[in-house]
Amino acid sequence: MKKLIWFRQDLRISDHAALWHATQHAECLAYVVLSPEQWRIHDDAPIKIDFYLRQLQQLKQQLDVLNIPLVIQTIPLWNDVATHLLALCQQFQIQAVHANAEFAVNEQQRDALCQHALQQHEIDFYLHQDRTLFPIASIRNQSGQPYKVFSAFKQNCYQRLNLQLPACYPEISVQSALSFTLDDAQSRIPTLSDLGYLDISAQVQQLWPVGEKYAQQQLDQFIADDVFNYQQLRDFPALNATSQLAAYLNIGMLSIRQCLQALFGKQHGQFSPENAGQQCWLDELLWREFYQHILFDFPEVSKHLPFQAKTKQLQWRNNEADFEAWKNGQTGIPIVDAGMRQLKATGWMHNRVRMICAMFLSKNLLIDWRKGEQWFMQQLIDGDLAANNGGWQWSASTGTDAVPYFRIFNPISQSEKFDTKGEYLRQWLPELASLDDKTIHAPYAKGYKAGLGYPQPIVDLKTSRVRAIEAFKALG
Repeated sequence: MKKLIWFRQDLRISDHAALWHATQHAECLAYVVLSPEQWRIHDDAPIKIDFYLRQLQQLKQQLDVLNIPLVIQTIPLWNDVATHLLALCQQFQIQAVHANAEFAVNEQQRDALCQHALQQHEIDFYLHQDRTLFPIASIRNQSGQPYKVFSAFKQNCYQRLNLQLPACYPEISVQSALSFTLDDAQSRIPTLSDLGYLDISAQVQQLWPVGEKYAQQQLDQFIADDVFNYQQLRDFPALNATSQLAAYLNIGMLSIRQCLQALFGKQHGQFSPENAGQQCWLDELLWREFYQHILFDFPEVSKHLPFQAKTKQLQWRNNEADFEAWKNGQTGIPIVDAGMRQLKATGWMHNRVRMICAMFLSKNLLIDWRKGEQWFMQQLIDGDLAANNGGWQWSASTGTDAVPYFRIFNPISQSEKFDTKGEYLRQWLPELASLDDKTIHAPYAKGYKAGLGYPQPIVDLKTSRVRAIEAFKALG
């Protein structure tokens, strides 16, 4: 029997549901689709695409060792994938296609078209649950409805984990027999520029090494060295106290099951959190899980709509000058500007600072959160629709578990609390480096007059807070 494994956002060999099933009692052909026009529609960041292509090269080498040939096709839009996939299956006499399921609306439409085309020619199409700890649509409340609040969702997850931790899949065996013959063009990996993007600098690439081995080492190092203090230190952006594994999880270089197994490795796979840091990181993994389930159960979040329908009527400000200042780290609010500059320079931003920047845009500037969500996706190496949308709607008070609209972070207070000595600010705002630890958080509010080469605040925090509260009150 001949099977095809279609890799998507899951570029690894270890603990891979679809790959394991595809390689059982069959000759296996691997397949990857690159869709640059679809990526542009989805606002995928060039740095994320570059990361994907670099890991794809690693995956190809691993597949070569397993004797699994890889076909790479550039198909600009997903509407055309079904036709190409069917032709490939017919060319190589494929009898079954295996892939890991994806849950956003466009992805589900793509897969439905593929399934229909293949079944018309008696080719099986199997979608496996791999991106989450628990199968999508399997976590329900007592009324059989999906959860809308994280705390209740988390408790359900805890109950399931207490029964059994999800196990990783066995290692893949080397294929012995091969009847697939590919020409070089079919397995060539295009460059970022081939796909119409500007190249990413080597300096930035070095911030984000690829390879399953590297990702696993980073996970193991975090669990060994940092997870114990994670709850205490994770909110301080000047410290390297978070896992920074989201980019690796997002393109599937690591699996969520591997993270959980590493987290409870010392407990021999038993669900028994031993300290606050372990518990806190587990909860962060479950937030990721929650947003993946929300993406499926509430497809409106894939369609640029707020989770809370009443907030559709919010009167956002359409101020392009303020939005440009925010994007470029020129708002005059140091913690916001530092975060936005870190994002542009590295493709990543500390999570606490993400919340500060998101709330500043959606509340103090009263600019539509969807503009911020789009900008983050266009910059982030770990940009994921479910997590990015969930985080933005949380900050904007339009989503699940959203902060009450009257709770608005004061970015200066946040900066003073979580970057007390201004180390993070000095790293990303060199024009403020000479200021003392108190003045640096709000130079002009602290009495500094001129000569910094740094902008005055574009908004008054107190009056803009009142404006945001009034806008939400008007919804009734």
